[in-house]
Amino acid sequence: MSVTQLSSSAQNYLKTIWTLAEWSDDEVTASGIAAATGLRLSSVSDAIRRLTSQGLLEHAPYGSVELTEAGRLHAVAMVRRHRLLETFLVEVLGYTWDQVHDEAEVLEHSVSDFMIERIDERLGHPSRDPHGDPIPAADGTTTLPAAIPLTQAGADQALSVERISDADPELLQFFAGHGIRVGTRLLKRARDPYLGGVEVQIDDGAALPLGPAATDALYVSRAQA
Repeated sequence: MSVTQLSSSAQNYLKTIWTLAEWSDDEVTASGIAAATGLRLSSVSDAIRRLTSQGLLEHAPYGSVELTEAGRLHAVAMVRRHRLLETFLVEVLGYTWDQVHDEAEVLEHSVSDFMIERIDERLGHPSRDPHGDPIPAADGTTTLPAAIPLTQAGADQALSVERISDADPELLQFFAGHGIRVGTRLLKRARDPYLGGVEVQIDDGAALPLGPAATDALYVSRAQA
C-alpha cells in the first residue's frame, strides 16, 4: 500500500514518531508526540490507538510508542517526500532554508509518488536536505551522518557542521546571518564554566557565543584536514 492511501493525519503522526527517534535514543511517548505536534494529549492518544489497530504502531499503556515495520516504511516514505521537497524548493525554486519546512509540510500530502521520483531524479538523487538531514532512498534505507551535538564535542578542535535542526526558522536565519550552514567549519573554544554556553570561531573569523537553543540545534563532526 502506498503512503498516499493513508490520511494526512496518519501520515503526520507516523512521520513525527520517526523523526522524534531519528536523532535521539529517548523513548517516543504520547506526551512527546503531543509536544512536537502541538496537539492535545487526548487527541494524540486516540490517534495512537487507531494507528495501533491498523498495525502501524506498537504501544503498551503508558509505555513508549514504536513503529511496526509497515509503519516504518510509511514514515520513511513521508520523510523522503518532505526532505526531497525541501531540497527542490531551495535548489530549483530559490527558497531560503528557513522558508521550506512549512511549505513542504503542505506539499508532501498532495504530490504523487511519481512526482517525488521525478524530483529525486531532477536533483540528482541527493542524500541530504538543506539542513543536513539524510534523505531516505527509494527503497527506504537511510544513513545518519556521523555527527554529535556541538555541546558534546571537545574544545579547541576543528569541526564541520553536519546538520542543523529546522525546528526554528528564526534560529536558521540567525545561523545564516553569521555564516553557519551545513559544511561550515567551526573551532569550538573553551569558555569560562561560570559563563555558560559555548563559543565558536567560524572559518577563522570572529568568535561567536552561542546559547543552549543554538548549540542544541547544531550537529558536528571532526573536520578533515
